[in-house]
Amino acid sequence: MNVEAQKSIQMNSTRAVCPIGESTGKKNIREYNIPVLSCEGACIRGEIARLAANIISRTERFGRGCHGELITVPDSAIAHWIKSSEKVVLIDGCFLRCHGRILENIIAKDKLVQFDALSHYNKYTDVFDYEAVPEKERQETAQSVAAWVLDSLDNPEHNRTPTCNTFVACSSCGE
Repeated sequence: MNVEAQKSIQMNSTRAVCPIGESTGKKNIREYNIPVLSCEGACIRGEIARLAANIISRTERFGRGCHGELITVPDSAIAHWIKSSEKVVLIDGCFLRCHGRILENIIAKDKLVQFDALSHYNKYTDVFDYEAVPEKERQETAQSVAAWVLDSLDNPEHNRTPTCNTFVACSSCGE
């Protein structure tokens, strides 16, 4: 199998819209908020990315984006907000970059700012179940990831890989 082959999925169309998604999308457009999306994987790494995105989205100038609506309801206000934003922040749970690889086909690569959360905290590599990590520790790790992401956005040359808009933990300083 050619791993370089581009894959596509097909889905049934819908005329339905999410009422709260519509009002949230319109509000974020009006306020020029930066969409924050995350890995939604079932493991601890996905959970930490999700929690970090939620923390960041409560910070002024950011809003929580819905990747489900972006992908499956392309004419929704949420999708319009995400696609029309000057910058979109994505926190992936690990080096697989599942969401990053999907979103690179929807959002212009120069607008998509990606983060590999695992490279920052570098723990739980032998754990799948998020409940195996105590709630307090999950929250503390997510808060650390959120702080790292916000710092990297404020200092864009710090921790960025030389060839793209992907941020990983700096190998020399660990931040």
